[in-house]
Amino acid sequence: MNYDIRQVHEENRREIVALRVSLEQRGFIETIEECLAEAAQWKQFRPVGLYVDDLAVGFAMYGSLPDSQGGSNLWIDRMLIYEQFQRKGYGRKFMELLIDRVLQEYGEQPIYLSVYKENEGAVYLYKTLGFGFIGEYDTAGEEIMRMG
Repeated sequence: MNYDIRQVHEENRREIVALRVSLEQRGFIETIEECLAEAAQWKQFRPVGLYVDDLAVGFAMYGSLPDSQGGSNLWIDRMLIYEQFQRKGYGRKFMELLIDRVLQEYGEQPIYLSVYKENEGAVYLYKTLGFGFIGEYDTAGEEIMRMG
């Protein structure tokens, strides 16, 4: 299989926006339309799609975002795999590729993400990739995890 991370542009926007998570996961993540609107406001976000053999199967955003001390932190945000492609290992592969990309683009430093603890599958995945809870919450009430 050929895995590829591609920036979301006008040419692939429609196929990315068509991706959906399962009904029980919808409370854990914003719609892709909402994510892209946020990325348009916050230029630090880079929205990307995961492609497997040229088929869009996932979405995420990443970037270096300002922190409260005047610096910045690396974030992987809004990662999702299309409902029909879940439980096939694509989430793990996408996260591994995203981690590599973020560290290559921004250099070796901690990476943050946020998750609802009730999203047990995501929490399990992130923990197996080296993320751990840091005892802090984001503005939406999600718990923050850090790797590195």
